Amino acid sequence: MAIAHHTYTVIDCKEPLALAKFYGQITGYVIDESVRNGDEDWVDLFDSGIRKLAFQRVDNYLAPTWPDGPIPQQQHLDFHVRDLDLGEERVLAIGAVKHKEQPGQMFRVFLDPQGHPFCLVKNPE
Repeated sequence: MAIAHHTYTVIDCKEPLALAKFYGQITGYVIDESVRNGDEDWVDLFDSGIRKLAFQRVDNYLAPTWPDGPIPQQQHLDFHVRDLDLGEERVLAIGAVKHKEQPGQMFRVFLDPQGHPFCLVKNPE
């Protein structure tokens, strides 16, 4: 039997609200202001009332330098899309930056507005 009944990912960042809004546009997840209570240090994203992602303020946050450099990637999110070109167009329009390192035809690597790597993954299903 599992110990936990649910899991979600927490991402360290400088500006939790801004990053939550960015990822909310990618996923369709929403910020529940009644849960947030004006907290500027922690913001959750919900899908149908279930927490899916959270963003936590770290005052000395430094963006990863992936794939090289002194600050490792630490974690990244993959988002499955049916059309990589359309997905790329849409994430660039909301503030993502395409990374110079691109590992293959099935993946596209981007940086979110605070420097975290994330991928779009071609998956037609």
